[in-house]
Amino acid sequence: MEYSPPPLFKQGPSALARLIFFVVVALALLISDARFRTLEIVRGVLGTGLYPLQRAALVPRDIFMGAADLAVTSATLRGENDKLRARNLQLSQQANEAAQLGAENTHLRNLLQLSQRMTTQSIPAEIQYDTRDPFTQKVVIGRGSQQGIKDGSPVVNEDGVIGQVTRVFPMQSEVTLLTDKDQAVPVQIVRTGLRSVIYGTPKGDALDLRFVPISADVLAGDELVTSGLDGVYPPGLPVAKVVRVDKQADTAFARVVCQPIAPVRGARDLLVLHYQSNVPPRPADEPDPATAAKDAKKKNAKTQDKGKPGEKDAKSAQPAPAAAGSAPAAAAAPAKPASSTRPAGKSSTEKKPATDKSAKPQAAQGAKQ
Repeated sequence: MEYSPPPLFKQGPSALARLIFFVVVALALLISDARFRTLEIVRGVLGTGLYPLQRAALVPRDIFMGAADLAVTSATLRGENDKLRARNLQLSQQANEAAQLGAENTHLRNLLQLSQRMTTQSIPAEIQYDTRDPFTQKVVIGRGSQQGIKDGSPVVNEDGVIGQVTRVFPMQSEVTLLTDKDQAVPVQIVRTGLRSVIYGTPKGDALDLRFVPISADVLAGDELVTSGLDGVYPPGLPVAKVVRVDKQADTAFARVVCQPIAPVRGARDLLVLHYQSNVPPRPADEPDPATAAKDAKKKNAKTQDKGKPGEKDAKSAQPAPAAAGSAPAAAAAPAKPASSTRPAGKSSTEKKPATDKSAKPQAAQGAKQ
């Protein structure tokens, strides 16, 4: 005998029904968030609430790194000090040259009545940890919207471009590195000025310079810098160097493999730039010449088709020779002397079928056009 509990102790729907319900709710939330970003506010609130826990979880790492720093020998410190002095001297020389070139550039811009269009501000940031997705090249920095970080801002260090801010939280931000497969940067070759777009690769160990014709002058060792045409990256930032150029006869574009100049994975301290481009707005799109020509032909054909029935009506309104003796024809004779004569009436009646025949091919030709 099958046992069933009394109705008093039933606890709602079955386990299978609840499982199906929660699966449907989870799928709906995933699709709505992926397509319409409905949970951005919830993620921001959760990120703000979990920030103290994240900082507390990073305390053991900071303690370990601090102990490792204390264990560094004096010989290593002396070597690093010498390297830093040499680097400081080199940077000071470059700064002097940059100041001289900047003054000369300003003078030339004043002569050509050009204005300085770029005003760039920077915010220092530190990488906290990598993201958990192994198929993307992304890191999280310890600066967010509370510190003035904006979505889409370029991220650099002292060597060159590192990546771009792709998601901003109140206290943190997500940075997509230059080597990510979905990251694209407009660049140009310093030696030749050739402009193109550089992309990351699925492996994340190199860069791919696309849309380069086979006949383009590209050599191994060429340096690539940002072109600044997209209005996101300031022009002149170092991006990569050409490593290998493969040209195949069966393709229209060459395969150019590049290596990033900046240590994308080895950088720790970064700068987030606030670049504002004062490029004038794009002009309105002009109509296609071929489309304009076709529209003009259609209008002319319609005008001709409309004019021909009027000619037929005018010719049909002329008096016929048989009705020349009627009173209305006699009354209209003084107003139109050319049409009142009998030979002119004959010529008009004889030419009427020819006019109709010639009008039909022209109308058909206009319809085909």
